Amino acid sequence: MESLEVRGSWSKKLEYILAVIGYAVGLGNVWRFPYLCYRSGGGAFLLPFFIMLILCGVPLSYMEMAVGQYTRQGPVGALNKLCPFFKGAGLATVVISFLFTTYYIVIISWSFYYLFNTFQSQLPWQTCNHEWNSEFCWDKSMVNSSEYIRPNDTRSPTEDFFIENLLERSSGINEQGSMRWQLVLILLLGWIIIYFCIWKGPKSTGKVVYFTALFPYVVLIILLVRGLTLPGAVDGIIFFIKPRWELLLDATVWVNAAAQTFNSLGVGFGGLITMSSYSKFNNNIIKDVVILATVDAVTCILAGFAIFSILGNLAYNQDTIVENVVKEGPGLVFVIYPQAFVSMPAAQLFAFLFFFMLICLGIDSQFASVEVIVTTIQDHFSPQVRKYLKRKEVLVLIVCFVSFLFGLPNVSQGGIYFFQLIDYYAAALSLMILAFFEVIGITWFYGANRLAKNVEEMTGRKPQLFFVICWYGLSPLLILGIWVFSMIQYKPLEVAGYEYPGWAVGLGWVIALLSVACIPLGMIHAVITAKGSNIWQVRQLPYIIRVGQAVAQ
Repeated sequence: MESLEVRGSWSKKLEYILAVIGYAVGLGNVWRFPYLCYRSGGGAFLLPFFIMLILCGVPLSYMEMAVGQYTRQGPVGALNKLCPFFKGAGLATVVISFLFTTYYIVIISWSFYYLFNTFQSQLPWQTCNHEWNSEFCWDKSMVNSSEYIRPNDTRSPTEDFFIENLLERSSGINEQGSMRWQLVLILLLGWIIIYFCIWKGPKSTGKVVYFTALFPYVVLIILLVRGLTLPGAVDGIIFFIKPRWELLLDATVWVNAAAQTFNSLGVGFGGLITMSSYSKFNNNIIKDVVILATVDAVTCILAGFAIFSILGNLAYNQDTIVENVVKEGPGLVFVIYPQAFVSMPAAQLFAFLFFFMLICLGIDSQFASVEVIVTTIQDHFSPQVRKYLKRKEVLVLIVCFVSFLFGLPNVSQGGIYFFQLIDYYAAALSLMILAFFEVIGITWFYGANRLAKNVEEMTGRKPQLFFVICWYGLSPLLILGIWVFSMIQYKPLEVAGYEYPGWAVGLGWVIALLSVACIPLGMIHAVITAKGSNIWQVRQLPYIIRVGQAVAQ
C-alpha cells in the first residue's frame, strides 16, 4: 500500500500520454463537437477551430503541463509556489473538479444502464409496447402506413425510454420524487470502478489507461466503417462537412471554436497540472502537447464522421433531412443514437459497443478529476491526513464516497433537472473566469519568460517565441473575450421548454460562485500572511518573485 509520504510517478512515458489523452478526450468530443460543427458552418468551422487550437489550446496546455512538471504539485500547490497572490485560482480549479465529479459520473451511470439493457432479444427502446411507456409514446407500428410521420406532441420509443424508464422524470426541479434505486446501485458501481482505477495513484491509473484510452478508438472506427455501409450515410457526412463560409462572419462561431478547444483539452480543471506533476523532471513537454492536441482534434473529426454517417441513415429511414434528427448533449447519445441502432442488423452488438465506449471515455475523465482532489489534499494536508488515515488508499476511498453522496440528487426522479443545472452553472459560466486568473497569475505575475527558463531547465530548450507571445497576450485576451461574450449572451437556464424557477436559478449562481469566490479569498489570505504592517507595505510581488526564484533553484 502507498504511503502518503511517497509521491508516485508514471512507470512509463506511454502511460502518462494515454492518461492525458484519456482525460482530455471525453464525451464532449462525441456529443458536442459534431453538433457544434454542423451548427457553426460545417467544414468551414474547422478553420476557426484549428486557429483557436493553435493560439489558445496548445499554448495553455503547454503552460499547465510545464507548471505541473516543474513544481511537482497539484493546482493549488503549483499556483502557491509560483504566485501566492493567485493561489485561489488553483483552489477554484479543485472546486470545479469536485463539482464535475458529482454529476459527470451520472452520465457514466446512464451509459451502464443502457449497456445492461442491450442484453435482450429486442432492444427495449424499439417499440411502445411496454408497461412503462407513456401515452405520448408513438412508433410506426401503430399506424397502417409505410410513411413514418410522427404526430406532434408525441415521443419516439427511444425518447420515451430515456424519460420514463431511465429517469422516471418528474414534472420539475420542485418535485424531486424518490431515488431511482437502479441508478443508485449503478452509481455506486461506477464509483467502485473509479476507486480501483486510482487507489494507488499513477501505478494503478497507468495500467487502466491502456484499455480505457485506446478502446474508444476501436469502437469509433467500427461505427464509422459500419455507418459508411448504410444507405443515407453519405448525405449525413455531406451535411456535416459542407462548408457555409458566410457563418465565419458571425462572432459566435469563433467564440464557439475557442470554447470547444478550451473545454476539449481540459484546460482550467487542474487535471493537466495534476497528471504532469507525476512526470519525470526532464520530460519533453512539447512533444506531449503536440500529441495531445493532434489526437484530440483527430478524435473530434473522427467522431463527427462516425456520428453523422449513422444520423444520415436514421434520416433516410425516417424519410426526413439530417437536420431534423440532430441534437446536442445527452439527447444525441441517449435518444438519437439508440434510435439509429434499432434499424441496424446486430443492433444489440452495436448498441453495446457504443455505450461501452461512452463508459471508457467517461471513466478516463472522471478519475483524472478525482485525482485532482486527492493530490491537492495529499499535497497540503499530508501531516494531518497521515496521522488519521495512514495510507493514500483510505484518502481516495473517502473522496470517492463523499463525491458519491453529493451525486445522489442527480439520480432521483427529478435528478435530471439538478444535473442540467449544475452542468450549466458549475462549468460553463465560471470556468473562463478561473482560467483567466490562472493564466495571468502564471504568465504576468510569475512571468512567461521565467516559465520559459523553467522549461529550459527541465528539457534543455526554451519554448519557441510563439508560446511566450501567446502566454503574455493572445491566450489571456481570447479567454477574456470568451467570458465577456458568454456573459453578454447569458440567458437563464431553460431546457426543452422547461423554465427553471427563480430559486433554482439562484442556486445555480451559488454553485457557480463556489469556485469563483476562491480567487478573492486566496488573494486576501495571501495579503494577510505576507509581510508588512499595512496593505501598502505588503511586499507581495517581491515575495512572489522570491518564491519563484526559490522554486527555480
